[in-house]
Amino acid sequence: MNRIFLDVHALQTVPPSNLNRDDTGAPKSAVYGGVPRARVSSQAWKRATRGYFKDAQLLDPAELGVRTKKVAELLANRIIELDTSIAEADALHLAAAVIETATGMKLAASERKTRGAKAKAAAGEEPADETPRSKYLMFLSARQLNGLAALAIDGAADITAYLKDKDNKARAKQIADTGHSVDIALFGRMVADSTDFNVDAACQVAHAISVHRVENETDYFTAVDDENTEAESGAGMIGTVDFNSATLYRYASVSIHQLAANLGEGLREDEPVTTPVRRAVEAFVHAFIASLPTGKINTFGNHTLPDAVVVTLRTTRPISFVAAFEEPVIAEVGSGHLREASARLAAYIPEIERAYGDEESTRTWVLRLGSATDKLAEVGEKASTMSALVEAVGTAVAERMEKPA
Repeated sequence: MNRIFLDVHALQTVPPSNLNRDDTGAPKSAVYGGVPRARVSSQAWKRATRGYFKDAQLLDPAELGVRTKKVAELLANRIIELDTSIAEADALHLAAAVIETATGMKLAASERKTRGAKAKAAAGEEPADETPRSKYLMFLSARQLNGLAALAIDGAADITAYLKDKDNKARAKQIADTGHSVDIALFGRMVADSTDFNVDAACQVAHAISVHRVENETDYFTAVDDENTEAESGAGMIGTVDFNSATLYRYASVSIHQLAANLGEGLREDEPVTTPVRRAVEAFVHAFIASLPTGKINTFGNHTLPDAVVVTLRTTRPISFVAAFEEPVIAEVGSGHLREASARLAAYIPEIERAYGDEESTRTWVLRLGSATDKLAEVGEKASTMSALVEAVGTAVAERMEKPA
């Protein structure tokens, strides 16, 4: 297949908020162009994107995965769903054995939970929790879980002897390393104990940063006790919360050829490889644009969407446009940052495409709002709505994939 890259760029203005906190509870930040910027980590937006797949029902649950340390419990539940005659303890034993064989990862009871549980057990309060868990988050698709559950049931009579068989062991590994879900195919999977089980991510997400200088602020707040009488003055609680506001530049890139390789022949029977890839691309473009990390969302209610989105399909390599903002935008009085940021982007894109791009094979679409983003109108093909943008991009990706290499 041809090398195909899909780049998604967005300008999004967020009011006072704390989308993504550091270890002190303050909004994350970074220095770029010699000044402090607001920052939202790539992990935070990838998590929000994955959640949006499910929340907005962009993909069938069968096309999604689960990332958890409680993988043995998850698989045990799947085993019981398929065969209700299997007891819970037996299902957990089967699940642990199959997971260790399939992934090469050793499972163990959580040390922290076990210590606490042992203390309670010693006091006669409750037994220790010996449920096996993985050392780190394990990412498995719905199809992989179903396949491993079926295999566990096949060997339920003596799972140890069953998995010692060379063919059965190979089958377990094959199930766990094929039939990847869309989110695994996009964001990858890493298992340090078994590198053969890793999946190279087809999608890269940059840390979103503000196009301008940002200094964090602190809100001092109080809460009144509803049961206080008039004679009782003062607050029931006093606290502080850090926040900032910013116009963010967001960027993500999807290697379509890697996505196709990760998904394989299709998530559903008798469908061409272009179909699941197109479905995954359309879901990602929609979810990445529309999703929002939920840090302190109840405190600030900072529900915004991008003011401008630029999507580029190219055959050269991923290209971020963040350098347009290496010199921080300085807002003129009463104008905000969005207008200047849009003008910077509109001037930068043609220049970098002329110098480094392949203008003949590159297609660009623009979805924008309001007069502040007027200058971006000529950068690419107009998309009047999110739906129109998603459909146009999906169609173009399918067409590119079908062209001979």
